[in-house]
Amino acid sequence: MPGTHILILGGTAEARQLAAELTELTEPTEPTELTGLTGLTGRGGFRVTTSLAGRVSQPRLPAGEVRIGGFGGPEGLAHWLREQSVDAVVDATHPFAAAISAGAAQAATAVGVPLCALRRPGWSAGPGDRWYPAASLADAAAQLPALGRRIFLTTGRLGLVAFADLGQLRFLVRSVEPPEPPLPRHTHILLDRGPFTVDGERELLRTHEIDVLVTKDSGGPATAAKLTAARELEVPVVVVRRPPAPPDVPVAPDVAGVLGLLGVLLSRAAADRCP
Repeated sequence: MPGTHILILGGTAEARQLAAELTELTEPTEPTELTGLTGLTGRGGFRVTTSLAGRVSQPRLPAGEVRIGGFGGPEGLAHWLREQSVDAVVDATHPFAAAISAGAAQAATAVGVPLCALRRPGWSAGPGDRWYPAASLADAAAQLPALGRRIFLTTGRLGLVAFADLGQLRFLVRSVEPPEPPLPRHTHILLDRGPFTVDGERELLRTHEIDVLVTKDSGGPATAAKLTAARELEVPVVVVRRPPAPPDVPVAPDVAGVLGLLGVLLSRAAADRCP
């Protein structure tokens, strides 16, 4: 297929927004403040492929082409980049998808394809917040017995084994799909998908008599709602810090920033190809 081929490693709301923006950009002829992608799409415009890991059975599908499932590690991704003539890669995965981000950086370097990342800003504690930072899920679990007995666990359905030995505590676990064992002995599963509201989160904390919230520092409005509700109800929050991002990968906090990065990276790549 003709056009500039962009691979988006997706699964986030920002990834879907980016795919929508790129599919609408066809043959730009004048510079725009939004994109900076003038003249880089070629006669066929953009070809946009979003890769989803396949961990959710009914994902929200983005615009453009969609690929579901793993690549088989960095080597498999590198082979796919070559085979599909990918011109640039955008890592717009969850901030905690460290293995995927590391593999993307390795594959892009091996093939010589430009790579940038979209990372929404994390959250910082403000007045009235009672936050307890944790280096990992295991660290978060170790802190819980001293903080409370009714835990609202919003770290997703993966990694719950870190809390499985806390049989003396009661957990409300929220995830999009049912988690697999091992789980804590006293666990109530709440299947739900955001976005969530402050009113809804406040009512949830009250109904289940939650005295500790556990969350990852993933950023975004869904996190803001539960953190705001916890602040209002004076509920302590254990916040798992993000893993470090791969070095030397340019990062933007939003879609507009990534579009600007793509303009720079694709321009450099085009200049390098010129004799």
